[in-house]
Amino acid sequence: MARNPQRRAALADAGLRVLAAHGARGLTHRAVDAEAGVPVGTTSNYFRSRDALLGALGERIFERFAPDDAVVAELAARPPSSALLTDYVRYIVERTTRHPELTRALIELRLESARRPDLARILGDTLRRGYRADVAYHLGAGLPGGAFEVALLRYAVDGLLLDLLTTSIDAGFDPDQVVAALVSRLAGDVPPGG
Repeated sequence: MARNPQRRAALADAGLRVLAAHGARGLTHRAVDAEAGVPVGTTSNYFRSRDALLGALGERIFERFAPDDAVVAELAARPPSSALLTDYVRYIVERTTRHPELTRALIELRLESARRPDLARILGDTLRRGYRADVAYHLGAGLPGGAFEVALLRYAVDGLLLDLLTTSIDAGFDPDQVVAALVSRLAGDVPPGG
């Protein structure tokens, strides 16, 4: 297996562009090679199977969605409160809507994983690792609620993102107001550690 991390990341980014533009059916090793402008066979040297490619795309999405350390430090300097939790969730929504193609690609991957058990295992590991990290951070920061509230917020934000970045119900509510209401109703009155 090829080991150049920069090439691997560039191929994954090309794969994400293909996935966002053409869906899971359009994602092939050759399509990624073409998108990346590399010789045919390069992608298959890095990702031996389709499931390995799809799983690597899931990992790359989360690498690219990583929060800015300066923003996190600024938020972490504030005392724990529902208002702080609201601002954390706002920051998540801002990061994931700033690059809609990444969020759409993640939605595509999640749908594809329902049909591909090997991808479900790979992507599921990535998603569960992210959830556990969110819970650990949440508890460590003393934010209202615990693992259950983090799960509720993830479920709600996933639905909000689906509506914002795909065909919308057009309910007419401002996403910022939606985030504030979600946090208030799902974790607002719950003590830290829930």
